[in-house]
Amino acid sequence: MSVDIVDLREFYYSPLGRLAEESIGVALSSLWARLPEERLVGLGYAVPYLDRFRADTERTFAFMPAGQGAVNWPVGELSSTALVFDEELPLPDSSIDRILMVHSLEFAESPSETLKEIWRVLAPGGRLVIVVPNRRGVWARMEHTPFGSGRPYSRRQLTSLLRETNFTPSASAEALFFPPSKNRAVLKLRHAFERMGKRFWPVFSGVLIIEAQKRLYQGLPVAARASRRVFVPVLAPRGVPTTRMR
Repeated sequence: MSVDIVDLREFYYSPLGRLAEESIGVALSSLWARLPEERLVGLGYAVPYLDRFRADTERTFAFMPAGQGAVNWPVGELSSTALVFDEELPLPDSSIDRILMVHSLEFAESPSETLKEIWRVLAPGGRLVIVVPNRRGVWARMEHTPFGSGRPYSRRQLTSLLRETNFTPSASAEALFFPPSKNRAVLKLRHAFERMGKRFWPVFSGVLIIEAQKRLYQGLPVAARASRRVFVPVLAPRGVPTTRMR
């Protein structure tokens, strides 16, 4: 079950959330420096990180799962947000250059189906970056942050899943070595924790960040399937009598 959009937004507005965003953002920048004239989609709740890249892109979208909810983004501009089902993205084949998944894969009903759908919409040579809670890390065990919900992954599990869905894992990074504490004295030491963690205990990072490239030389079996989703117009008024024309 996905974390609610309200809880995600409140976390990233908090002091702990802002520091988590900074730590993950630095790691993401080490994998993707710039994305000149490329089409980027953030899937899940990636909006805290999309501003780092969208200035150079041709266009950037924020796709948010229906179970999570959505907010308008960018603030004060024309909306680039869409409410989606992660197994049925509203995009044509091979239409996107880069996809960034944050607070997404760990909540997916079927991770393999989600990655197959991402493979479909990525252009040849397109790249995917996934940010997931690390099964060995402290953050996955603390429920007061979004990284303590959903299904955490080990590096081996994530790499195997990517290979099974026709991706080739490449670069990787780690982030969130400081403890998820709200204590100001602990948070002031975050830079020291990050430096020491990357050097001495990288396997215990709070999140794993892995880049993968769409693989083209191996075919994927494609089976026609009906949508398993039931669309309910929750904003439509109920109980309104029908007027018949005579």
